[in-house]
Amino acid sequence: MFPWPVQPDMSRDQNTLAELRIDRAGVEPGARRWPWVAAVALLLVGGAGYAYVRRQTVPVRTQVVRDGASAGSSRTVLNASGYVVARRQATVSSKITGKVVEVLIEEGMKVEGDQVLARLDDTNIKASMQLAEAELAAARAARGETRARLDEAEKEWQRVSTLTTNKIASFSDRDKAEAEVKSLKARLELQEVQVAVAEKQLAVWKQQLEDTIIRAPFTGIAVSKNAQPGEMISPISAGGGFTRTGIGTVVDMSSLEIEVDVNESFINRVRPRQAVEAALDAYPDWTIPCKVIAIIPTADRQKATVKVRVGFDQLDPRILPDMGVKVAFLSTGDTSGTGRELLVPKAALRKEEGRDAAWVVKNERLERRLITSSGTRGSDTIVTSGLSAGERVVVEGPAKLTEGTRAREQK
Repeated sequence: MFPWPVQPDMSRDQNTLAELRIDRAGVEPGARRWPWVAAVALLLVGGAGYAYVRRQTVPVRTQVVRDGASAGSSRTVLNASGYVVARRQATVSSKITGKVVEVLIEEGMKVEGDQVLARLDDTNIKASMQLAEAELAAARAARGETRARLDEAEKEWQRVSTLTTNKIASFSDRDKAEAEVKSLKARLELQEVQVAVAEKQLAVWKQQLEDTIIRAPFTGIAVSKNAQPGEMISPISAGGGFTRTGIGTVVDMSSLEIEVDVNESFINRVRPRQAVEAALDAYPDWTIPCKVIAIIPTADRQKATVKVRVGFDQLDPRILPDMGVKVAFLSTGDTSGTGRELLVPKAALRKEEGRDAAWVVKNERLERRLITSSGTRGSDTIVTSGLSAGERVVVEGPAKLTEGTRAREQK
């Protein structure tokens, strides 16, 4: 026989449900609806903000600015190596031989033109200059005395001449007074010359005193310090290794360029203003845009090379004198002196304010650039200034764009 089924304890289940029930006694009807109202309001505000942001974001389509060389418009026709040199540098020395008493430069210090770099011992020169000043003062005093005596002698001559006319004084007295005047005039002329000589002598000593101060010939960087206080310095090599010929070397960093020796068999591949890519041995992954400045019109018969000067398009603090560098001469390049050729689609150019302009997307914002173009190549425009390789330009978008507006790039 089957056993009778066991009836569940309904009272215990009802007690459990009662414990889970929320007691809404004492809660006002309006308070129950408040959380729902706040949630709906938050959704509405968020939707409005999203719609506003969407209206402020401009949908555009962009393309990358390409380098003419990377686009296949140029290739390397010649590789060479050389060194970075400064066209303007000087080992600063003195005009006279003397003992160094003060050196005011250190390696790496920037100096301005005519800045004092060092001083030499000026004790003897100052003593000689003081003597010259005393001699000048004595010459001027003697000249003053002669002028006074000449004035007196001229007055005496006039009195004697009057007395001679009235037959009171003799002609001999008049001739003696006249001779005295002429003698004093001759002495005064001599003393005038002596004063001029003393002034020139003093000027010589002042110049020698100035020569004890060594100044920078131009603005640059001190790359070496060759003398110390107490050493002798001379403009010529003298005294063996105990006499210095320079205080230090100053280099004008704005005159840095590259000197390359090109084999004379390949010099026909190089021309002025030709585009060049350089890479320093210290930074082999850094490509520096350059151009040919000049081809020196002479050859080295021993090395069978021709020297070529290559200039940097833009200097950088990392470029230092005497650094080794490898250069690649390109088959084509910008020969107008305006920079390397970049290729952008023709659709990226717009006429604004009478000039060609392009809009660049940078950090998700629109930025306007005025550019300079030099022609077209197929469906692209050749741009020589205003853009950089790798930047993204707008090729499709609204007719009116505003700088600083957020851009949304479309695929």
